[in-house]
Amino acid sequence: MPKGYLSLVLHAHLPYVRHPEYDQFLEEDWLFEAITETYIPLINMMNGLIQDGVDFRLTMSMTPPLCSMLRDGLLQDRYLHHLNHSIELTHKECERTRGDHTFEELAWFYRNRLENSRDVFLRYDKDLVRAFKEFQDQGFLEIITCGATHGFLPMMTDYPEAVRAQILVARDHYKECFGRNPRGIWLPECAYVPGIEDFLQEAEIRWFILDTHGVLFSEPQPRNGVFAPVFTPAGPAAFGRDLESSKQVWSAEEGYPGDGCYRDFYRDVGFDLDFDYVKDYIQPNGLRKFTGLKYYRITGKTAEKEPYQPRVAEERTADHAGNFMFNREKQIEHLSSILGNEPIILSPYDAELFGHWWFEGPSFLNYLLRKTAYDQDTFKMITPSEYLEKFPTQQLVQPCASSWGANGHNEVWVEPSNTWIYPHLHAAAGRMTELARQFHDCYGLTDRAMKQAARELLLAQSSDWAFIMKTGTMVPYAVKRTKDHLIRFNRLYDQIKGNCIDTEFLDNCEWRSPIFPNIDWKYYA
Repeated sequence: MPKGYLSLVLHAHLPYVRHPEYDQFLEEDWLFEAITETYIPLINMMNGLIQDGVDFRLTMSMTPPLCSMLRDGLLQDRYLHHLNHSIELTHKECERTRGDHTFEELAWFYRNRLENSRDVFLRYDKDLVRAFKEFQDQGFLEIITCGATHGFLPMMTDYPEAVRAQILVARDHYKECFGRNPRGIWLPECAYVPGIEDFLQEAEIRWFILDTHGVLFSEPQPRNGVFAPVFTPAGPAAFGRDLESSKQVWSAEEGYPGDGCYRDFYRDVGFDLDFDYVKDYIQPNGLRKFTGLKYYRITGKTAEKEPYQPRVAEERTADHAGNFMFNREKQIEHLSSILGNEPIILSPYDAELFGHWWFEGPSFLNYLLRKTAYDQDTFKMITPSEYLEKFPTQQLVQPCASSWGANGHNEVWVEPSNTWIYPHLHAAAGRMTELARQFHDCYGLTDRAMKQAARELLLAQSSDWAFIMKTGTMVPYAVKRTKDHLIRFNRLYDQIKGNCIDTEFLDNCEWRSPIFPNIDWKYYA
């Protein structure tokens, strides 16, 4: 028997960005970059592990906005166009760097990598959700859900119908994508306040993840700290994040991603090369952007960067995976000796860290999963659901309010740059509940308008907009998205109340934001 267990949880999420009104839209690149740099490399990694007979376990949230975009025909076609355009650039780069051993090899590295991405994308008929579903159906991956649009739930509790809708709409959408109900949920931003578990219980969700202090400051204090789940009064279990293993991976200063051998994220040919050469591969207005072709490594805290060496970087990921495994062995040996039972180390990360921000991250995961399967017998990989099945008796506590944002509470999403949004979101949530109760027996055109009103409210509630306003990146876009969805919602509200629905306006709203085609707006009642 192992002395303990390790559970890796990847949170795969992007805000819902879809703009059919434009031929190209810069923010859609968020999805395209994540597909190429994170999701397809993870698919390749898991396929390789399965082909080699490696028995691994991984947990991954796939949020409803992400799944909706990955299954959207318009965005699938746009990604394929984006990918073909990037491959065209690599062909040019192979010609430009011919005879330059260092950079020619890198150009061919990217050309082969992108052509593989296209092969994988087409192998799954452009539907990558299908790929992850297959891994779950085979028992290697557990996919969990999130809030319907990653809404910041602690700021909705004055309108409990809004919390309920975020969770139940997400549950329904998960079942449409994966053919079963979710057993776990990644609370948006890991943000929790007492009472949210009541809605999880209604959705039959068995567990969720909290930041470390959310569990440690429970009442009563948990006997096993964050190294065992705790049950909440309503029933669902909470797993606490392990700080030590998390920091080793996500910290650019103290963790593995800052190693000088790894690829530098910011040096990109879209900025480095002459404008006339790259003008067809940047923004149509002439502003430069990342192309994904990056030829330099981190090197150190210097402006002079050394060329990137993929083979050296991959060897370093094997070293780091071995170090991570060794540290978990020692951690679990120590914990099992003082707790007297089999602890679980739960290590949650943003999925996009692996591949997008830390280019070598999928290689690190590949070596880690292989090494833990063959090079040690101290611990086993496990999913939280499997751990609860194996150890169904746990302590009952009341967790405390918390998030995984800066300083552990709500200040990232509730501070001077973004607090203006909440009175409007609260008013809209109250209005949606009013509509749902007044028109609960409606059908036809009114039912269509009610569905779209619910979509607009959910999209306005996305925590991504408040986060962007706080961080200061793409702020005008985040402000515009919040205002646009609220304006559309309020216009639909007035039309429904006045029994004067503008079908042309409704058609346009549905064309712009067709997320959740089967949404049940009656959850607001």
